[in-house]
Amino acid sequence: MYSSKSLFTFLFFPFLLLSISAHSYTHRAHAPCKEMVFFFHDIVYNGENYKNATSAIVGAPDWGNRTIMSSPNNFGDMIVFDDPITLDNNLHSPPIGRAQGMYFYDQKDTFSSWLGFSFVFNNTDYKGSLNFAGHDPLMNKTRDISVIGGTGDFFMTRGIATLSTDAFEGSVYFRLRVHVKLYECWKLL
Repeated sequence: MYSSKSLFTFLFFPFLLLSISAHSYTHRAHAPCKEMVFFFHDIVYNGENYKNATSAIVGAPDWGNRTIMSSPNNFGDMIVFDDPITLDNNLHSPPIGRAQGMYFYDQKDTFSSWLGFSFVFNNTDYKGSLNFAGHDPLMNKTRDISVIGGTGDFFMTRGIATLSTDAFEGSVYFRLRVHVKLYECWKLL
């Protein structure tokens, strides 16, 4: 039950609640509570590499097909992936998990995509998953996408992942360096 004083404050000074919430929001820590760097390796199926492909074109515009990226700028292609995640940039290093999700190319005039994926960890250092989503302007050296949650060791985390293309071979292979900075970390008891 509300006391008469708190009810009076709520009824006659609702802006006070807004100013308190806005004040606490603007004074959060600016340093990340956790930082990690991972690499994920994407090998697009091209009609000839079934054994080692980790992603495939599942949707293409009428003028495209599902084994070769569309022109111009891969516009309209939708790709699903199940890529290995490593701690270094070597594709043959032991994977610590999988990057699973999809991306689609969303602009005709430049290389640009939208990503939605999870890092699903399966090792002794990390348990659980991290979830990502956002616009990826591929021609920029670095790009930020949102960390929008997680499970296990990453329960309800939020932050930023800075992507940089570490290597690529035509339209078949690329490697992304993912610098994860978490600004909201929860510790499960």
